[in-house]
Amino acid sequence: MLPFDSARLHFRPLTPADTAGMFALDSDPAVHRYLGGIGGQMVSTLAQSAQTIAYIEAQYAAVGIGRWAVVLRETGEFMGWAGLKLVAGPINGRHDFYDLGYRFLPRFWGQGYGFEAARAWLDYGFDVLHLPRICAYAGAHNVASRRILTKIGLREEPEEFLVEGLPCVWFEADAPYQT
Repeated sequence: MLPFDSARLHFRPLTPADTAGMFALDSDPAVHRYLGGIGGQMVSTLAQSAQTIAYIEAQYAAVGIGRWAVVLRETGEFMGWAGLKLVAGPINGRHDFYDLGYRFLPRFWGQGYGFEAARAWLDYGFDVLHLPRICAYAGAHNVASRRILTKIGLREEPEEFLVEGLPCVWFEADAPYQT
């Protein structure tokens, strides 16, 4: 998989050079507000962030996909991550599904970057990877993420379910074509 761009964002694989940015992201209480334990626990050391990146790099090697760094094209600044990952599950009774996710530093919230990243990865999953279905889930109280997932075209299921004790809502979309 090669790096790619959207209008304002650059997407590329995470590397050890992103450790400080990942630490800023995953040590921020505001970022974890709606995550509960579903997105990993808050980190307290750079070594933990380096381990997270190594884990994601192992996903790239094992299944060819994982979360990628999101960089602001205009400045080259690390903003967070976005992308697809293969989840073995079970989550909400599902197994072996492609999960769309994104996480940004708070200073990038409310500017449409989450929508732009989610839309870019949905398109990439269907148009480049030819996935038959893409799924996502968000904390039931995370109104902003739920709005983004609906706005990019994922269907929201009406029933809530629990992940690590956190009420969540399931979303999915089928490929807009038959291969």
